[in-house]
Amino acid sequence: MRFIVSTSILLKQLQAISGASSSSTVLPILENFLFEIKENTLTISATDLQTSMVTSLQIESKEEGRVAMPSKILIETLKTLPDQPVAFSVDTKTLAIEISAGDGKYKLSGENADDFPKIPTVDNTSTVNIPAPVLAEAINKTIFAVSNDELRPAMSGVLVQLAEQSTTFVSTDAHKLVRYRRTDIKTEKPASLILPKKALSLLKSSLPSDDISVTIEYNNTNAFFQFGNIFLICRLIDERYPDYEAVIPQVNPNKLTVERSLFLNTLRRVVIFANKTTHQVRLRISGSELHISAEDLDFSNEAHERLSCQFEGEDMEIGFNAKFLVEMLNNLSSEEVIIEMSTPNRAGLLIPAVKDDNEDILMLVMPVMLNSAG
Repeated sequence: MRFIVSTSILLKQLQAISGASSSSTVLPILENFLFEIKENTLTISATDLQTSMVTSLQIESKEEGRVAMPSKILIETLKTLPDQPVAFSVDTKTLAIEISAGDGKYKLSGENADDFPKIPTVDNTSTVNIPAPVLAEAINKTIFAVSNDELRPAMSGVLVQLAEQSTTFVSTDAHKLVRYRRTDIKTEKPASLILPKKALSLLKSSLPSDDISVTIEYNNTNAFFQFGNIFLICRLIDERYPDYEAVIPQVNPNKLTVERSLFLNTLRRVVIFANKTTHQVRLRISGSELHISAEDLDFSNEAHERLSCQFEGEDMEIGFNAKFLVEMLNNLSSEEVIIEMSTPNRAGLLIPAVKDDNEDILMLVMPVMLNSAG
């Protein structure tokens, strides 16, 4: 089996899917790419059994065949080569691979393609199309709030609720929650999927920035994403997602409106002086003044800053983990944010003061109990 391809084109495709391969000691075959040639098309696959990525490109080849090639050495070699045609020849009996590029010859050994796990195929699926920038935005807005707790597998992914009027993306780790709704994504057949974090991270890094449409097909076990010549398949998390709507407080008489970037930069400074394990900051709101403070009693560190704000409601004092607030403010884009609160022991809601067309975003953060001093 022999074929010729440009180093830069091949490298780009391999890098696009390499995140799906695994450095598995139990199944060393997962450290390989599967190369398959059929009718002058080279199809390359990578998988870690949960997530798979496939790409294909046109090549010149007189033969057909398949072989598994070690991913790491292949990418490292291509990275150091200039942009030039490179020839691969594979001995299908011994699985010896020879790469010729310019004046260089490189030999490595492949693995039997039959040992490579079978990539799931599309059957009995429903389909929805989402523009790449919209999907990227939905991932960016939710992925940071996904839980890393392996004991709560449902929360280790993003819930996607497809409905007739809109599509909702939800993530939570029990300390913070994001609900991101798009009214420009609709489907006639409502469905709920939990997409794992790794697949979403891979999607995020490989989605093109131009306005192409991503086709998403899904059934009970897998979701299939296709854009350009890239195909990503992931196993869905088969768990029941917590009832997130029940957590969102409905009556929040206290509304604080503040300039997002000012608030964000203040929190970044003040948190330096907070306790290193709790990252606790205290917000004291009275009239049109927001007082932000933090202290670390072990080191006698403390910080106080004042910001002007708009506030409707009773004067109040509430504590938050500043790290969570910073993450949320970083993932909002409006100039001003509104923080809705009821009491110091109930969740606060962050929402943009001005909504973008077609999107509705709400972020929830649990308060931390304040000690009475200060």
